[in-house]
This record gives sequence, C-alpha cells and structure tokens, in this order.
Amino acid sequence: MTTQPVLFGAVEAGGTKFVVAIADSRGEILARERFPTTDPPATLAAVIAFLRQRGGTSGAFGAIGIACFGPVELDRNAARYGFIGRTPKVGWSGTDIAGVLAREFSCPIGFDTDTNAAALAEHRWGAARGVDNLVYLTIGTGIGGGILVDGAPIHGLMHPEMGHVYPRRHPLDLSFPGVCPFHGDCMEGLASGPAILARTGASLQELDAAHSQWQIEADYLGQLCALLVMTVSPQRIVVGGGVMSQKRLLPLVHERMRHWLGGYIDRSEVVSQLDRYVVAPGLGDNAGVLGALALAMDAAK
Repeated sequence: MTTQPVLFGAVEAGGTKFVVAIADSRGEILARERFPTTDPPATLAAVIAFLRQRGGTSGAFGAIGIACFGPVELDRNAARYGFIGRTPKVGWSGTDIAGVLAREFSCPIGFDTDTNAAALAEHRWGAARGVDNLVYLTIGTGIGGGILVDGAPIHGLMHPEMGHVYPRRHPLDLSFPGVCPFHGDCMEGLASGPAILARTGASLQELDAAHSQWQIEADYLGQLCALLVMTVSPQRIVVGGGVMSQKRLLPLVHERMRHWLGGYIDRSEVVSQLDRYVVAPGLGDNAGVLGALALAMDAAK
C-alpha cells in the first residue's frame, strides 16, 4: 500500500493580490496561482477552489500557512485568533481568514503577518540566511515590517506596525496631507505606492529620475531604516515590495539613512558596508508565498 505524499498549502494574502501555492515536503512548489484581492467571500472561495482542485479533499494537507496583510490577531487564546483587524482594505475588517481554511481542510494552520512570514522566508532561504535578528520591510500598497529575534517573529501585544510611525516631513513635502485613513501623514500615508500616486499622479517608475519624489521617498524610507537601527538593532534589514522594485531607489535610501543616523552608530555595517546591511530580498516576489510555506511547515511539526 502506497502512502500519499504530504502536501502543504501556502496562501500569501495581500491587500492587492493573493498568491496561493501547493508544495511538497521538500518545500518544492508544485502549483501556484495569483489573483486580485476582491471582497472576502469571492477571494476566499477562489483560494479554496484552487487548493481543492490541486490538493484534493479534506485531510490532503499536512498544514496550510497563511501570510496575511494586517492588522491581524495572532494570540491563539483570543476569541478572534486568525481574524483580520481594523484594516484600511475596504470590506476586510473582521474577516476570519484562518478559521475558514481550518474548517474547510481539517488541518493545522500556520498564521502570521505577511511581513513576519517574508522575514522567515528570507531568513531560511534568502538574503538573511545565517542572520537570526532581522527586519523585513515591504514598501508597496501599504508599508509594513516583520521582526525576527533569535529566528522567531515578534508578536507581543499584536505585531509590529512600522508603517504607522510618524516621520519628519521632508521640506518639499510639507503640504501633502497623506493617504492613511487613520493617521494621514504616517509613514504609510506618505511613502506607500498610493501616496506616491496621490502626490504625483504617477507611480515611481513613471517619474523622471530628476523628479523630487525620488528624494522625498528615499528620505522617508531612510528615516524608517535609521529608526529601526536605533530601536530594534537588527543584524540586517531586507527591504522589498513593489515600490522597491525600482533598483535606483535603494542606494538613495542608504544615503538618507546614513544622514539620519547622524554618525552616532560606529559600526562597520553602517559606516562602510551599508549596501550589505540594508538589502533587497533574495527571494524577490516569492518572499511572501515562501513565507506562507514556512508557516505551514512549522505548523505541521
């Protein structure tokens, strides 16, 4: 009698898109699909349909990992564990995403923020291998971050919300009100993809290299990285997301980060090796879904 191989489901639940994948016990992705994030019933129905079609019936999965946009409830003792909290994403506040998949597939669920999951993936397979204390930032539709300490994600009261700290306003950006519906001109409200679009009418990639938006964006992100050095003291910062796909941006962020540190941190990683300290993801666009896979594999242990 042959034994059916163990499969893992991986769900990267983003505010703009969902990526769903199935992998084997070696971590090799066997199938994947990407579709836009619409309303919760339709989006979760698409996730379930893909997992059923490619993975089979209830019990086929060793575990399913969910790397979810936030805020989310991560306390396993809370009544709303696995729910999305009060999010700017219209219609998604209060969605029980982990419970839906647990009931559908009767298997363990690994659940965490998309940024914590991406940090796990970069730590195991990407740009932060061998680094146990790190921050993963994503700069895209929103701004978020995950922190690993001794290789494990920080949760605490809820989870880090690095996109909602307040930066100093850039001198060329004093009148822009910001786009965050909760805070206006927090980091996400000033430096996310929608903020760039609202300010300029274009995405960063569509703007000429001489446009002031490049300097404004780099300054805000440089502030964020400097803040993380001062408060979290990570051994590496990995910066991904759609906005960071513009490769000329990262060196500008390095420059402004060094400015905001003001010469206070006397470490070679910052003084002379910043290009190896604040880095692009090693896994590229796969960090999120591979992070969900890492959550699934951990949940099955």
